[in-house]
Amino acid sequence: MTRANPKAGRHRKGPAAYRVEDLRKAEQQVMALLPDGALMQQAAAGLAVSCARVLRERTGGISGRRAVLLVGPGDNGGDALFAGVRLVRRGVAVTALLTAEKSHPLGSAALAAAGGRCVEVGPDTAVEAWTQLEAADLVVDGLLGLGGRPGLREPAAGLVDRIPDHAAVVAVDLPSGVDPDTGATLSPYVWADLTVTFGAAKACLLLPPASSAAGDLEIIDIGLAPYLPSEPLVSRLSAADVARLWPVPSPGADKYRRGVLGVVAGSAGYPGAAVLAVAGALRTGVGMVRYVGPKDATAAVRSAWPEVVSGTGRVQAWLLGSGVVPDTADQQPEAIHEALESDHPCLLDAGALGLFPAELRAHTDSDGAVPDRSDRLLLTPHAGELARLLTDLGEDTHREEVENQPYAFAHRAARLTGATVLLKGSTTLVVRPDGHARSQAEAPSWLATAGAGDVLAGIAGALLASGLSPFDAGSVAAFVHGRAGSKASGGGPITSIDVADQVPSTVAALLSH
Repeated sequence: MTRANPKAGRHRKGPAAYRVEDLRKAEQQVMALLPDGALMQQAAAGLAVSCARVLRERTGGISGRRAVLLVGPGDNGGDALFAGVRLVRRGVAVTALLTAEKSHPLGSAALAAAGGRCVEVGPDTAVEAWTQLEAADLVVDGLLGLGGRPGLREPAAGLVDRIPDHAAVVAVDLPSGVDPDTGATLSPYVWADLTVTFGAAKACLLLPPASSAAGDLEIIDIGLAPYLPSEPLVSRLSAADVARLWPVPSPGADKYRRGVLGVVAGSAGYPGAAVLAVAGALRTGVGMVRYVGPKDATAAVRSAWPEVVSGTGRVQAWLLGSGVVPDTADQQPEAIHEALESDHPCLLDAGALGLFPAELRAHTDSDGAVPDRSDRLLLTPHAGELARLLTDLGEDTHREEVENQPYAFAHRAARLTGATVLLKGSTTLVVRPDGHARSQAEAPSWLATAGAGDVLAGIAGALLASGLSPFDAGSVAAFVHGRAGSKASGGGPITSIDVADQVPSTVAALLSH
C-alpha cells in the first residue's frame, strides 16, 4: 500500500480563487463591520506599497518617477486613486486619466488635493492623455473590476492600446477586459506585469487565457477569509501540496500494493506513444505495468521496458487510448470497452476519447441523465480533442473556441460526461462536473513537443493506480510533468523521453523538503 508523504505537515498552500458572487458576499460582510471607506483605504495602502516596489525595481527609485492611473467608474478606480495619493506623498508625479463621468469623485478630489492631476479623457484631451502615457514609468490599471466583461470600450480601449512597452503595468484586482469568472478574453485587454488583488484571487487570475495577462500575483489581506466558501472555485497546487499528496510506499509494500496500471496504448502507426506512456508510468513509481497492444507496439514496449508484463490481469487502474487508432482491426477498442465496464479508475486519452461517446450513451438514463463518474474517470484531451468530443456529444465546437474559453468548455465536457476533465495546455486545467478546478502552470513552452501528452498520461495513470482520485491525480501529474519538463529543458529544447527521465529526481526533490 501507499501513504501520504510522512514529512508533510504544515505547508504553504498554492493560491485559491473564487467566484465573483462569493467575493461580493464576503466583501459586504466585512464592510458591514467597518467604517465607510475603510476597506478601500486598506486596499489602496497595500496597492501603493506594491506600486512603489515595482517602481524601485524597474527604475531604481520612487521619487521623481511618473505614474499614470487608468481610472474607470467602479471601486477599482477608487483604489487606484487613493493609492495615487500615497504615491504623490512619496514624490511620484501622478496623473489620473478618468474614462467615465462617474469616476470615483472622492478619490479624484483626494488625488487633486494631494498634488496629483486628474484628466477627463475625451476628444479634446486625447492627445494630452497619450502624452502622459508615453512618459509613464508606471501604469496602474483601475479601469474595470468584478463587474467587467471581456473586451474594452472607448476611451479605455484606446488608452490600453497606447500603454508604452517601457512602462511597468500594475493591474488593480484583475486585468481589465477579461471575464472575472471564466478567464475568457476578447481584445483589447490589459497585459499586466503584476496584479494586486484584495482578499482573495478572482477566478480569472488562475484561469487561462486571462491568467497569462495577470503577470505576477500578489494578494493583499483585507479580512475576507472567514466569509469565503470552504472550497474555492479554482486552486493551484504548490510544491508542498504535491509533496503532501504524493503516494509514498509503506515499508511493507509490494508491487501490487504500490499499484498495478493496465495500459492500452499504441498502434502499428504509433508504437512510440505506448513506449512514452509506459515510461511516464514507470518513472512515476507504479508497482507494475500490464500492457495490452498490437504486436509491433508490444515489441517496442518490451524492448524499452523489459519489466512490463504483457496481457491482462490484476490491475488497480487503466490508462486507455494513447496512440490508439479507433477504427483499426486490432483488439484495442474491445480492450478499452472492457476496461470502462470494470469498476477500476480509467484515464482516457487520445483514441479512447473517440470511443467514449458511444460508451457514454450506453450508460445514460432514459431521461438523459449522465451518471457522475468523476471519482473514477479522468479524460485528458488537448483543445482539438475536446472540441471533437463535444461535437460528438451533440454540441458543435471548434478548437479556437476551446482555446479562447478553456475553463468554460472543460467544465461543459465534465458535465456532459460525468467525468473529471484534464485539458492540456500551457496552463493545464483539471475540472470536475461541479465546476471546481485546479490550474497548473509549471510547464515551460519547450514542453509543447510530440509525445509529451503520452508521458503526462503515464504519470497520471500511475497516480490513479496508487489510489489518488482523478482530480488529485490529474493536477499532481500536471505539476510534476511541468517541473520535470523545466528540469529537462534548462531553458532549451527537450524531447518527451527527456521529461520522463526527469520525473524520479523531480519527485525526490519535492519529497525532500
